[in-house]
Amino acid sequence: MKKYNKTLLAVAFMAAMGVTGCGSDGSDGAAGAAGADGTDGTSAGLTVTTVESAANFNLTLAPADIVVVGTDAFSVKFSVTGEGTGGTSVPFSGLEKVALYVTSQSANTTDTGAPMLWTNHALANDFGSSMYCNLTGSTTARDGSEVEACTLVEDPANPGTYTGTWEHDGNAPVVLADGDANDLVRVMIRAYDVVMADGTDVSDKPLSTPIDFIPATGELAVSAKDAVSNAACIKCHSPMEGYADTDLRISNISAHHNYQKVENCVACHNPAYAGGQDDEEVGFNANFNAMIHTIHMGEHLADSLTGEAKEMFGGIAFPAEANECTVCHDNGTQWNDNVYAEACVSCHVDVNLETGENHNGIVPSSDAVCSGCHGSGSLSPMEAHSVNRRAAFEDGLVLDVVSADVASDVLTVVIGVELNGAVAADGTDLTMYLNKAKSGDDILIGTLDSNGDYIRGLSVNTVSNPEMFVVAGGQLTLTKSLTANQLDGKTISVSSELNMCGNTTTDMIVENTMLADGAGTDTGACDVAVPSNIVTKYFVFDTVAAAGAETTTNLRFVSPELTGYTSPTQVGNDRTTADEAKCNACHDNLSHVKSPNHGVTNFTQCADCHNNNYPGSYHADVYKQSGVDDDGEPTFEVVEGLEYYNRDLATVAHRFHSGLFAGSTGAGIYLDTDDELVNYPAVQTNCQACHKDANAAGDAMPFFDGTGELTSGRTAIEISGGEFISPVAEACRSCHAHSGAAALAHFKSNGATVFGDNITSADDVPVESCATCHADGKTYGVDVVHGSSAH
Repeated sequence: MKKYNKTLLAVAFMAAMGVTGCGSDGSDGAAGAAGADGTDGTSAGLTVTTVESAANFNLTLAPADIVVVGTDAFSVKFSVTGEGTGGTSVPFSGLEKVALYVTSQSANTTDTGAPMLWTNHALANDFGSSMYCNLTGSTTARDGSEVEACTLVEDPANPGTYTGTWEHDGNAPVVLADGDANDLVRVMIRAYDVVMADGTDVSDKPLSTPIDFIPATGELAVSAKDAVSNAACIKCHSPMEGYADTDLRISNISAHHNYQKVENCVACHNPAYAGGQDDEEVGFNANFNAMIHTIHMGEHLADSLTGEAKEMFGGIAFPAEANECTVCHDNGTQWNDNVYAEACVSCHVDVNLETGENHNGIVPSSDAVCSGCHGSGSLSPMEAHSVNRRAAFEDGLVLDVVSADVASDVLTVVIGVELNGAVAADGTDLTMYLNKAKSGDDILIGTLDSNGDYIRGLSVNTVSNPEMFVVAGGQLTLTKSLTANQLDGKTISVSSELNMCGNTTTDMIVENTMLADGAGTDTGACDVAVPSNIVTKYFVFDTVAAAGAETTTNLRFVSPELTGYTSPTQVGNDRTTADEAKCNACHDNLSHVKSPNHGVTNFTQCADCHNNNYPGSYHADVYKQSGVDDDGEPTFEVVEGLEYYNRDLATVAHRFHSGLFAGSTGAGIYLDTDDELVNYPAVQTNCQACHKDANAAGDAMPFFDGTGELTSGRTAIEISGGEFISPVAEACRSCHAHSGAAALAHFKSNGATVFGDNITSADDVPVESCATCHADGKTYGVDVVHGSSAH
């Protein structure tokens, strides 16, 4: 998770190559076996010996073919297929080495730990975490020692079908002799030495889909412990390409070169490896439930972590809110119902249950008594963590833009107000409910240019105009002085960035008492910053008076769904390629991302500031890790010659997620000393993680039409006197892979003039020719280099 190696994967033709001839390696394939009746055996042309990706290597198991519990001799049989000509599935022949991971799930008979526990069979037999099978029955372990292995044999009459047996003394180490045949058993197999046609290893581990079954009956089963699904992890980490929806696998997990599934991880990270939370050199518990908590809360816990945990996890920032357990726990309510110390102290690392420190002095006699306090009510995990608190506050402050009008060069906007489910009472002063009083707590009002980009300047601020935020008749009436005819023919947008003070005990918006006298800050006074619930509305003002007469205006409301409307953040607009729902899949909500300074929930509100008509950047410099200090903390320095001059939403979103936005402390996502990306959990080239499905490939370059011309009248942005920048080039170079001097020279040589070069107006900046090479369908089209073949 911590690092992403910024290597662009090989060109698409390798992934697109089908298996041809007699095998995917172009060889004659494996020799066919003679039939029992003397007829020809299996055709060699119907097997493959190589695959082009791990996703094309399919290893399947059946319960009837597995013996891993009791006194019967170990045995296993499985089949493997690869991708043949035309994408057909054919037997994979020539497999020489695999490893078996076998675990059982049984009831916990003690009063410590989870109600159900995993037991790794090999670890229980003091053998290691898995058992190898190969052609000779002996192999070399990771530590270089020779170890006994099961003997692997391919059925000559049925290529692609393999059996494993134990030819040494005793039974195989993956057999749990005293195991209960009625317990759920999970088996996963890892294959080794699987190569592509050119002889190089496939890039991912070839792993079977784990199989859960009951040995006594042979029936498939469902684990009662899988509280976190693979789909939950994929929301941030990206899916592995090529696998079916029924076999979801997690991408971009660096630990152990990725075991791809939660079910696979618990094969090792189970109670056999538990412990270490109190070991200062280790600092974390390797049991899966505890370890995952510590990893994902790393940045929150950094000051309390020690040893390996601090080094490996201390910089990891969870992208959602730490209290929102269901962002990960999406499969049942075990996380709330099963209360035991191991899971709790992996987050609450400052709690000492042996002394009662940070636990109100309470020293529980065992985990069995935890539910006495935490089993239900306000101290249950669900209530104590205020899970789903955003949903509870969604309608805390509802603002409804009723009207906008202009008279005598004054804009008047009327907004209905509901507070805590009721029409706000007359005299209600909303400034008293603000989470933080500072410039920026605005009702956002601005005009739109011909491209649909925002032009700031009409917002009404709570600090400068507190009197306008007192409710009368259930409404706010906001006014703004205009210059003559300022809004003639203009479209305005009205939204909000108000952030209110929420109390999680009452689930209500409450007054911020620390600001009641106009002094101090709200630190500690509000449980949560709650943005107002508002639908951005648009209005068009058309001049209707005769020339020379006093100007009047005719107002008409513009529906966001109006066909052809060019607001940059409305559904159906071709230039809005990012998807708020995909942001929320990982972040859970956008409210906390800019909290408490900005109460925003959607791109429309963000774009009031982050647009192409508001150039410049508060964070022009790029910082990169330069080393570590005496405490092992990373240090940062400015990257010379790399600056950014625009704050539009595309630029800042790309910059942040590709490590080019980190400040001098490296907060968030950053580049380390090896130029590797730290803290971005997804695959960096997986644009579809953020962008709409339709735009991830099919509309990959929304700024260009089919001939390479800029669409929608896009023009360069003036940074300062005589200096201009192309919004297209700025967006492209905001990803790390395109940020260097060579990339900048490439942009400029193809028409993206970043600095003036004697250009005196935006109209003089040449049109980029990017689409000549990078439009969809081109050899280097964005759909190719950022499509599925690139990650």
